[in-house]
Amino acid sequence: MIENTINRLKFLLATIPTKLQEIDENIFSERSMPNKWSKKEILGHLIDSATNNHQRFIRCQFEENPLISYDQEKWVQTSNYQAADKRQLIDFWTAYNSHLVHIMTAIPQEKLTNSCKMIDGSTHTLAFLINDYVDHLEHHLKQLVNY
Repeated sequence: MIENTINRLKFLLATIPTKLQEIDENIFSERSMPNKWSKKEILGHLIDSATNNHQRFIRCQFEENPLISYDQEKWVQTSNYQAADKRQLIDFWTAYNSHLVHIMTAIPQEKLTNSCKMIDGSTHTLAFLINDYVDHLEHHLKQLVNY
């Protein structure tokens, strides 16, 4: 049910880190507008997304409709990704998503229909959340590199 999604994530992990490293530091840190995230902050946002989805992927297996939400603007600002080391961010993003692949492959099939509550009151299955996570990841990675 989620095998294709796991394979998509594995592909991203095999191709994206090198492409990110090739981006000039000035371009990686540049904001197109004062109220827009830099590429560095977009990558930081993807780390935050991994962090929050990690909780969903685990807690949804043993809690009934857990609610895990976050304010993405405040997370990016408070984490100060703009001042972070580029290499450290890339390595952390890669390691965290490698760990998520490990988690995804260990989820029992019957747990994929468990639900998790969203801040808007809707609920989604664990399988949906995993697919949505990789869709979201791909959306933002396309803002950073061509692949």
